[in-house]
Amino acid sequence: MLHSFAFKNFLSFKERTEVSFALTQKASSHGWDASSPAGQRLATALAVIGANGAGKTSLIKPLAFLSWFINHSFLQSAPNAQIPIKPHFSTPSDPVEFEIEADDMNGTLWRYVLKATPERVLYEAVYKRPNKKHAKFSYVFERNWDEASKEYFIKQDGFDLNPAEAKKVRPNASLISTAAQYGVGVAQHLIGAYVASNIIQVGRVDPNLGFLNASIFFHENAVLKKQMETLLHDLDFGLSGVDIRKLDMPMSPDMKLPDGMKLPPQYLVFGVHTLKDGSRHELQMLEESSGTRTAFTQLWYLLSVLASGGIAVIDELESDMHPHMIEPLLDLFASPHTNPHKAQIIFTSHSIEVMGLLGKSQVVLVEKKDCESEAWRLDTMDGVRSQDNLYAKYMSGAYGAVPQL
Repeated sequence: MLHSFAFKNFLSFKERTEVSFALTQKASSHGWDASSPAGQRLATALAVIGANGAGKTSLIKPLAFLSWFINHSFLQSAPNAQIPIKPHFSTPSDPVEFEIEADDMNGTLWRYVLKATPERVLYEAVYKRPNKKHAKFSYVFERNWDEASKEYFIKQDGFDLNPAEAKKVRPNASLISTAAQYGVGVAQHLIGAYVASNIIQVGRVDPNLGFLNASIFFHENAVLKKQMETLLHDLDFGLSGVDIRKLDMPMSPDMKLPDGMKLPPQYLVFGVHTLKDGSRHELQMLEESSGTRTAFTQLWYLLSVLASGGIAVIDELESDMHPHMIEPLLDLFASPHTNPHKAQIIFTSHSIEVMGLLGKSQVVLVEKKDCESEAWRLDTMDGVRSQDNLYAKYMSGAYGAVPQL
């Protein structure tokens, strides 16, 4: 489970900013909490609230970037490509810094640290703490760029990557992503952490791509497809079911592809509507409302992470949907029945009512002043009480992070 993440000099955040899921034993959670394998009480849901342009998406984007960098940078980056990070525009020459802490199913707490410019990794390290009896973290590997000698110095303790291969790691790739390709067990363990998100390292996932991926996912997962259909029905979208058909695309006579290659199949998605007389009617999902299509795609992100564990990182959870949809979607993360693997979600939202739903320890406020964003968890503010009407006080401007019109 994710304990916390922090970053500095990234997008609109110039100073170090930390987002913590940790809860005290006394903190109210309204049901959205779980004890992690390492024994820490953690929130299973965090809402990010703030004005347009304050930096809400930038606050959650480090998780999407780190997931990509740790897992895929070795295979998906061209040798000379820049790392897709952007420093605050007032300090373009300073490195961007990231830090993340999470535990695995064995209760081992891991810490990952990265310092980089768009051109190269300057410092990368993994530390671990096996259990609570070990008060300190010990390094698994540390990777330092030495500007004078123009090479990396790497030390390992149980990482077991061949030193000769470690020396050849590309400046724009993670050592974890690289080592996983060589079968290093620790690296393969670390890339197993699952992040489902509608944002990628450079921005929001294209809605058409998200819809296609959701179609493929539900076509291949009958159990989760049934859950998706039930939820769409219960959320009052007027659907009694969803039909997904996989069509192999025929090749025209003048089309030539390399031997063994075929055109990718097409997936047609239909919303099923049942009238009072029991008759069944279908509409292509493209003819359904934008809210219905968005809910179909959002449920792919949510149900996939609930099925396996990990974290959902969602920008504008209620996008194109009625604000009342938020609570039943979040309820999926509160119930042990629908969340047996203690999956978590962090999401941005403009539905301020969510503040009363989750409570002060699970709301992060974001504000921008003089072109610099800052963020804080609501329970860190003096004078904020659990019994307060958080919605009313926020709307009155008592907590900040509201538009100044």
